[in-house]
Amino acid sequence: MQGRLSAWLVKHGLVHRSLGFDYQGIETLQIKSEDWHSIAVILYVYGYNYLRSQCAYDVAPGGMLASVYHLTRIEYGVDQPEEVCIKVFVPRKSPRIPSVFWVWKSSDFQERESYDMLGIYYDNHPRLKRILMPESWIGWPLRKDYIAPNFYEIQDAH
Repeated sequence: MQGRLSAWLVKHGLVHRSLGFDYQGIETLQIKSEDWHSIAVILYVYGYNYLRSQCAYDVAPGGMLASVYHLTRIEYGVDQPEEVCIKVFVPRKSPRIPSVFWVWKSSDFQERESYDMLGIYYDNHPRLKRILMPESWIGWPLRKDYIAPNFYEIQDAH
């Protein structure tokens, strides 16, 4: 089933895949990594001016990684803003996605967390470095194939 935004993207020749609607009726679209930055700019101009959240997850051990963007179209005088969920899937061997920091500044820490936990590189992000784990940490803790080290540093709580 094609939603309103998907129909608009098709009308304008923008490549994507409709993934249907979630339990709240929010349209979900899949965008290729190489098309994501240009489509993000188009969505911003179209009115999706608020990045509500960005997260990432490991689809399956040894499988794809996904970066998920929840966008909202906020307009004055509108009680129910229009929302859309965008998913960008990348192979775990080379997980690179264009950063949308320059479109939505609120993606800054969220993309850094996805990098830190899953190892997804956000190209052209101005400060892409670990945000939760120490810089010396090896590996990506939220990947399903991550093997936890058999040591843990005990830190003084004082």
